[in-house]
Amino acid sequence: MTNVREQLKEYAAKLVQSGLVVGAGGNLSMREDGYMYISPSGFDLQEIEEEQWVKVHIETGEVLSELKPSSEVLMHLECFRRRPDIDSVLHAHPSYSVGVSSAERDIPSMFPDFPAMIRNVKYLDYMIPTTHVLADAVAEVIEETDVVVMRNHGVLTVGKSMKEAYFFMQLTEEAAKVYTISNMVGNPRLLTEQECQDLRDLSSEKYRAKLLKDAQK
Repeated sequence: MTNVREQLKEYAAKLVQSGLVVGAGGNLSMREDGYMYISPSGFDLQEIEEEQWVKVHIETGEVLSELKPSSEVLMHLECFRRRPDIDSVLHAHPSYSVGVSSAERDIPSMFPDFPAMIRNVKYLDYMIPTTHVLADAVAEVIEETDVVVMRNHGVLTVGKSMKEAYFFMQLTEEAAKVYTISNMVGNPRLLTEQECQDLRDLSSEKYRAKLLKDAQK
């Protein structure tokens, strides 16, 4: 079985290669027992070696590595503390999601996978990154959602696996991209709330698992 740090290295590279972050932007972490491993501060994500992921005690916040953890370490800790059901946290700066949300728009449902896989999205107005202020704001909403969009900043997703958290990030960005393109060529036709609910009712855990599997082919 692939260990936690191998998975983190794999998905850190995917984030950069897919354009969801640039250089040292963004951060990601995974839980292992009572600890988390998080990206170190100041590193280009695709250049982090397995031994460089920073180990942090989730309950106390004690850093157990020589390298400094990501400046968003407080936000990651709050996610793990509030959500014992997850083992992965991902924060990126996807262009379309930031663009749509910073125009004071919410990202709407325009194709089936988005409402089927993502039950709801929480939005936070801009606040200074890397602070207790942002970490506390995320803590207040993360129990109700797997996707938090931070206007003028980025997107945070959580999942039962890094594969799931990454897929949620991809879907959110794709939804924002489709909405942006649709606005450029005409009047977007959004899925109605009833259509979204029908998709949610359809999206059993088995269906959601199939979408996740198909996304990685």
